[in-house]
Amino acid sequence: MKTLVKVGVTALLILGSAVCRGNIDIIPRPQEIESGSGSYEITASTELVYSKGAQATADYLAEVLAPAMGFELRVKRGRKSTGGIFLGLDEATADSMGPEGYTLKVGSDGIEITAATESGLFYGVQSLRQLLPVSVFATGVIDEVWDAPFVTIEDQPRFGWRGMHLDVGRHFMPKESVLKFIDLMAIHKFNTFHWHLTEDQGWRIEIKKYPKLTEFGAWRDETVVGHARHYIQKKLPFVYNGLPHGGYYTQDEVREVVAYASARHITVVPEIELPGHAQAAVFAYPEFASSAEKIGVKKEWGVSHHIYSPEDKTIAFLKDVMDEVLELFPSEFIHIGGDEATKTLWEKSPRIQELLKERGLKDMHEMQSWFVGQFDEYLTAKGRRLIGWDEILEGGLAEGATVMSWRGAKGGIAAASAGHDVVMAHNGYLYFDHYQSKDEREPLAIGGFNTLDKVYSYEPVPEELDPSDAKRILGAQGQLWTEYMPNMTHVEYMAFPRACALAELLWLPKEDKDYERFSRSLEVHLKRLSLQQVNFRPLHLDTAEETNRYQ
Repeated sequence: MKTLVKVGVTALLILGSAVCRGNIDIIPRPQEIESGSGSYEITASTELVYSKGAQATADYLAEVLAPAMGFELRVKRGRKSTGGIFLGLDEATADSMGPEGYTLKVGSDGIEITAATESGLFYGVQSLRQLLPVSVFATGVIDEVWDAPFVTIEDQPRFGWRGMHLDVGRHFMPKESVLKFIDLMAIHKFNTFHWHLTEDQGWRIEIKKYPKLTEFGAWRDETVVGHARHYIQKKLPFVYNGLPHGGYYTQDEVREVVAYASARHITVVPEIELPGHAQAAVFAYPEFASSAEKIGVKKEWGVSHHIYSPEDKTIAFLKDVMDEVLELFPSEFIHIGGDEATKTLWEKSPRIQELLKERGLKDMHEMQSWFVGQFDEYLTAKGRRLIGWDEILEGGLAEGATVMSWRGAKGGIAAASAGHDVVMAHNGYLYFDHYQSKDEREPLAIGGFNTLDKVYSYEPVPEELDPSDAKRILGAQGQLWTEYMPNMTHVEYMAFPRACALAELLWLPKEDKDYERFSRSLEVHLKRLSLQQVNFRPLHLDTAEETNRYQ
């Protein structure tokens, strides 16, 4: 199926400067903006001065401005003086601006960004980039006047968890693509990258103690062609493409991704699925399977009933895996999945039925709860926190667990009301694998219908919660499940501009959202993304100059 690509870069450059200069088209929109009259020009002689603790952010700013400007700013430590750009840390602002807030001032005496933390400074830098002419996002030298309009911005995010999820289990994405995705998250002030690393269709992270996980579990022989639902509904045999698919990240590559994200103030939260979505793992190590049935890495989309056995030896195996995962990921939260664990094989197994009685459990939902509870205790002992999809509520929620509510808001409401923290991942609003329009040129997608304006309209805090429980909503994130996204070009088309809408709804207070204003700014913002070689979905399909096939 054909889909559309972005407007040509040359045309955007011509339009970009004229539209952007003097306007405040920042996404996500800052909370408070006071515009002045005039602009400040950055030149090759401009100094970039930073205070103690701010060198990394200063170096980053100089690095991202250099490609388009054609010169590197002179970076040095010092105090604010007249002229130039100053990045300053001031812990005293934490009470008024919060840990991620910042103040950005552009005036005749220069540019000043202050914050309580480097995270706040970094977000101020992202806003400064968007104050400059659009062409500053180009990857090659542009002949341009690099001026920012006079403005005073006081800003901080509404939510502490502003996330994007990427599934690399269904389709493997090379490290370089993941790094670009992280850069795009940084531009939009996201701070959490949920990296879905294990699936029925592929295991994507090197575990040194269990090399077969990547030797065998990271590769499938072929992949189903077209939509899996077509075969199931019509009761037809699956047709495959005959092309092996796979890949995995070495531990050194994982460290590189984590460090790259950290430098952009993004925490990487790994997801190691259990007890379900485990077919690739139990193919590699059948001693941890729930049956003796011979299988391979799953070639079709959909949920596999080949889940881990709830034996003690399986728990020990997964704790060994987690030991290596924790060494690679310093994140507070570790995602254990917990969703769509089909218990057919557990029900059929005499041995697992015996375990049920031995453990004093009444049903297999409680068995899953027991399974998840082992890792809640394990992670708590390691100083970490367990997070899982809302199915972990079934059979009783582990004491320290945080819930990621994907099946609507119901799970989030139940978890928050019971005193658990919640991240909203509502499949009706925040699943970016759903169709973006009913245009026949849209690429094949899993289903659903989720437009840009619908994403923007989402409110993460359910109105059913009282104020004390509402505080349990940490934030929200967008989901990119890649059954029908074979490469990062396709991922970008499905993610953007919907991720832009998500970034703003997570940043601004509910009452400050304005879709018409956002839409006007987005027209400018997409020119920035075009210069970053992002294959976003055009806002107006009739402006596309050509079509492209992804498969």
